[in-house]
Amino acid sequence: MNLTLKRLLGVTAAVAMGAAALLGTGAGTAGAADRAHCDRAEQDMWSGDPSRNVTGHRCSIPTDKSRWYIVEIDTLVRTYYKGDTVDGGVGRTETLHNRTIRCLGHTSDNGKVNWFGCPPA
Repeated sequence: MNLTLKRLLGVTAAVAMGAAALLGTGAGTAGAADRAHCDRAEQDMWSGDPSRNVTGHRCSIPTDKSRWYIVEIDTLVRTYYKGDTVDGGVGRTETLHNRTIRCLGHTSDNGKVNWFGCPPA
């Protein structure tokens, strides 16, 4: 397969996944999301595009493997950076309370849960 075709297929897949994330769970799967809860979470917000990842602490995660998770967060701290890298420095932070976000999945390690695929709210 030539390089141009590979790139075209990659872009097509990325657009399809992005559209699905923006539309939510899609038709026929409403209510299929499992609910999770985190006491505290952090999210990095970049100047060009917010992160779609959230790091949660003291989280309860349902045992069912679901396509989407609805995560209720008691305290969400968003760090806004001045540039596109951490080296640009922190512009400001914002603390939000009682937030609900949707995420595509998670990994966990050492008591932290890394939620990924969370469209910005």
